[in-house]
Amino acid sequence: MIEYESGKGEKELKTYTRDQINFLIDEAMEYIPKTVEKYAKIIGVDYGRITIRAQKTRWGSCSAKRNLNFNCLLMLLREELRDYVIIHELCHIKEMNHSPAFWQEVEKYCPDHKSLRKELREDAKELIPRLP
Repeated sequence: MIEYESGKGEKELKTYTRDQINFLIDEAMEYIPKTVEKYAKIIGVDYGRITIRAQKTRWGSCSAKRNLNFNCLLMLLREELRDYVIIHELCHIKEMNHSPAFWQEVEKYCPDHKSLRKELREDAKELIPRLP
């Protein structure tokens, strides 16, 4: 992460440049579709379109039409966290909510989802505010 010190010794986060965001989107377009395809087969679901964006509020989402949206900032996370988000969104194809049945489905494919979700929230505090 690119940081700099303000005059008061506080750390401030630099905003991502358009070039950095475009680079992350390109990386995500290589990684995410392959990984979605892999986990969709394991989970046993079909999906629609995959979209990659620089989103300020979400790591991913799944529409009622089974279209998947992912945040390009996923590429700044370790692979296990990226895969958790992909599994999470694919499980929404089976359960379009966050009910106990949904979390049971996630747990089948990602047993440590609780600790990963906590780590993801922490990473979001540092990464997402840097979007322009």
